[in-house]
Amino acid sequence: MAASTGRHYWLAVALVAASPAFGQLNKPGTAPARGPDAPKVETEKSSASTIEADPQGNASIVPESEFDAALPPLSGDINAPLEAMPGVAPAAPASSAEAAAAAPIGDTLPPPAAEDPQLAQPLAPLGTFDTAPLVTAADIKDKDAPEIRYEAVLRGLEKLELNDEFKSLSALEKGDGKAANATQVAARGKEDEALAVRLAKSIGYYDATAISTIETPAVEAGSDKPGKLRAIVSVSPGRLYKLSSVTVNAAAVTPPDLITRNLPLKAGDAIEAARIQGAEANVSLVLPQQGYPFVAVGDRDILLDDVAAEATGAYTLPVDPGPRSSFGQLTTAGDPVFDIDHLNIFPRFRQGDLYDQRKRDDLRDALVATGLFSTASVEPVRTGRPGPDGTEQVDLLVRQTAGPARSLAGNLGYSTGQGFRAEGSWTHRNLFPPEGALIASAVGGTQEQGLSGTFRRSNAGKRDRTFTVLAAATHSNYDAFNAFTGTLSARWSYDSTPIWQKRITYYYGGELVGTNESVYDFAAGERRRRTYGIAALPGQVQWDASDDLLNPTRGYRVRLTVSPETAVSGGIKPYVRTMVEGTFYYPATKSLVVAGRARAGSIQGIARDDLAPSRRYYGGGGGSVRGYGYQRLGPFDPNGDPVGGRSLNEFSLEARYRFGDFGIVPFVDAGNSYASSLPKGSDLRIGAGIGGRFYTNFGPMRIDVATPLNRRPGDGRIALYISIGQAY
Repeated sequence: MAASTGRHYWLAVALVAASPAFGQLNKPGTAPARGPDAPKVETEKSSASTIEADPQGNASIVPESEFDAALPPLSGDINAPLEAMPGVAPAAPASSAEAAAAAPIGDTLPPPAAEDPQLAQPLAPLGTFDTAPLVTAADIKDKDAPEIRYEAVLRGLEKLELNDEFKSLSALEKGDGKAANATQVAARGKEDEALAVRLAKSIGYYDATAISTIETPAVEAGSDKPGKLRAIVSVSPGRLYKLSSVTVNAAAVTPPDLITRNLPLKAGDAIEAARIQGAEANVSLVLPQQGYPFVAVGDRDILLDDVAAEATGAYTLPVDPGPRSSFGQLTTAGDPVFDIDHLNIFPRFRQGDLYDQRKRDDLRDALVATGLFSTASVEPVRTGRPGPDGTEQVDLLVRQTAGPARSLAGNLGYSTGQGFRAEGSWTHRNLFPPEGALIASAVGGTQEQGLSGTFRRSNAGKRDRTFTVLAAATHSNYDAFNAFTGTLSARWSYDSTPIWQKRITYYYGGELVGTNESVYDFAAGERRRRTYGIAALPGQVQWDASDDLLNPTRGYRVRLTVSPETAVSGGIKPYVRTMVEGTFYYPATKSLVVAGRARAGSIQGIARDDLAPSRRYYGGGGGSVRGYGYQRLGPFDPNGDPVGGRSLNEFSLEARYRFGDFGIVPFVDAGNSYASSLPKGSDLRIGAGIGGRFYTNFGPMRIDVATPLNRRPGDGRIALYISIGQAY
């Protein structure tokens, strides 16, 4: 935090003082100044020169003129060889005997020693040396540096409520009361002095000081071991500095109070670092949401006044808001994953709308959610083009980098009555650009097997609108029926996504089904196989007021499904299947969510025995009434196998208690299916149990164990369900 005053916290100025004790600096070309007691230097006068003196009377060793005249002329070529000194003849080489005779006796050099042959040998490789240390760190610790114990004490920060933060950063606390010696304890205390002062200043106490002391207790009686050292850090916070004024230097913005309104600081507030930084960050966050994408918040200045009766600081913040802007056009660069026409499907704004950073971020998130980019960025670019209401149009540059388009996926589950079920899929998300995906899936399970192929066009002409074509062949072998089914369907849907959970979602489409199924013939008193042809126009609409798509904790949802259908089996028989469902979520505490569900279904216009068994309503199982087997609730044939009904009702209540990434969920379910076209409130079957949850990024993993409370003959005592996602 920049501050300035008679004391400057953010501008350090080093001052250097010149003192007479350091003497005088002599300029080049002058002799050293001498004091009155300096020894005299005598020089022999030459007949060819005159001794000069400086103004103080100090004689020069060589006159300036004579020195300049003695300098040899210099060549302009810096690479030329050095010239010989004039008047100096080169010396004739002398024999070694003459040189030895001419040299003084004291300067005679001894003959060189004979070279040691070992010095000429190559060095041994480094790998041949023994690098094991003679003394290890453990030896030093055990023998030479016995561990001492200490106790850390903090005084003076209690009123500032900084004890917890200090302890989380303290060097003394991190030492866990152990050190090699008292010097190490003292060094940690010095570190904590600086920490305590820094923490105090961070909340406005700029006069804070701290000192650390070490107390050595006396040796306990009857023991030769000293007691624990006490490392004490004492803090004196001083005065609390408060803002005396808040000044923003910025150009005019619209509305005029846009910056000051979003800078939550006022005179009298404590000069707290976190508060001030948060206020400035709020300006940087809000202005791009209000039409100023290029805002730049400068460096603050706080002028502290510690002379007045109250310690204050004058706050000044420079802000460059940049031009007020509106949305322009999309441009693109990089790998051409999408062209401009398809990119223009994603924005949730129109050209000319006031710029809002949140809508720019939403555009980027939508692109990333397609799964076709390794990286994608959206950057505002100034254009200079005028926009509405005096704004400048800003284009958005979309930088595309293609990512892998293929993926593999799978899931595995188990439930009593349905057995194991595994599903795997291969997807190419952009085989038919733009965003035309091909999905091949396979299902293998105890009671279900199948293959399917799906064409899916995501963002088909509109963001989050999907067109799907499905072809599937399945075999189902349940207690209620055994069926070989072929399906061809097409559907338009408008769906919620993890980045945009919508209030209203819907789908509509068409479906053709051909199925050969086992069905109990009550007239013949036996099961027979029958082939059905079905044409359907299913549609669904949902209102979602919950707070999360995968793991809601508050709110509610209401869903209505209607499917007009025609059965072709011994004649054309039209009918309508309907289902209405409502769920709610109530946060009783921070850790406990109460969730409930009610569901009712009805089939009108056809007799039950004219319906294909796979189109009837059944109750029981992990997504219905837990505790009972899959499809085991409803009417039965004389052999004890379910035959399904034309209506259904279900109720459920859960208490979802979460701790960390885990949860416990006690629950109770009730419901049944009926032969009549409208559900009844009688003969409800009730199941209760408890479940475990493990919460992941892609939703909770669920394990539920339940038991039927009003068990019928043939019902199991315990049912187990394992899957991904909440029950509802």
